[in-house]
Amino acid sequence: MSQYALPLLFTLFIWWFSTGVILYLDGLPARTFKWTMLGATVLLMLALVGLAQSRADTSVAGAYCAFTCAILVWAWQEVAFLLGYVTGPRRLPCPPKSKGWERAGHAFQAVLHHELALVGLAVAVLAVTWGGANQTGWWTFVILWTMRQSAKLNVFLGVRNLSEEFLPRHLAYLQGYFRRRRMNGLLPVSLLAAGAVAVSLAQGAMAARAGSFEATQLTLVATLLVLGIAEHLFMVLPFSAGALWRWWLGKEHLGVPIR
Repeated sequence: MSQYALPLLFTLFIWWFSTGVILYLDGLPARTFKWTMLGATVLLMLALVGLAQSRADTSVAGAYCAFTCAILVWAWQEVAFLLGYVTGPRRLPCPPKSKGWERAGHAFQAVLHHELALVGLAVAVLAVTWGGANQTGWWTFVILWTMRQSAKLNVFLGVRNLSEEFLPRHLAYLQGYFRRRRMNGLLPVSLLAAGAVAVSLAQGAMAARAGSFEATQLTLVATLLVLGIAEHLFMVLPFSAGALWRWWLGKEHLGVPIR
């Protein structure tokens, strides 16, 4: 089982550490944002090159390389969104009386540019990995993208924990598009669907030869999906996951009394 422990622990660490770094950078003074965005863009370019170079590499190192590069690609859109560079044409709170499709339309306008950026990044990742034997990077991006879209829809429909502390003050208007409820009808569906895929991936990892490329690849993406499921669960449990990154958060984040 030790052959599976390393990719599992690696995924746990990169999930926690990368999120923390992004939150920390987002909490710095606004004058630093352009340099953060520049650095993230350089890393994005390097990550796409790394994905292209590793697409035919079916070694264990190739799986780790592609997985890490996909995380760096994903990190670019996280940084661009949280810094406020790539959000949407609507930068106003949701009108209090809007409901149904009208509210959904306002919410979509608030994140339209962000959604288009995700599509663009997906196309880029697919293009540089197309036809390669190592599809770890593409699978990683698809899992991140799918679970993020699910999380957005669930927060829009209503959950117990909205994690407002992760929002910087310049994105405070987005809180108007969230809804606080004990549960919504989509969340159980999201958990069951993601759980079924996670079980399938885990079974594939266990069936593969221990220490092989396939076992490493499947363990990495299965662990990432399980973490996405955990994030969904945190939405409805009577406590927030914010404590995991509390010490990374700066004074520019909501609900964090740092002065």
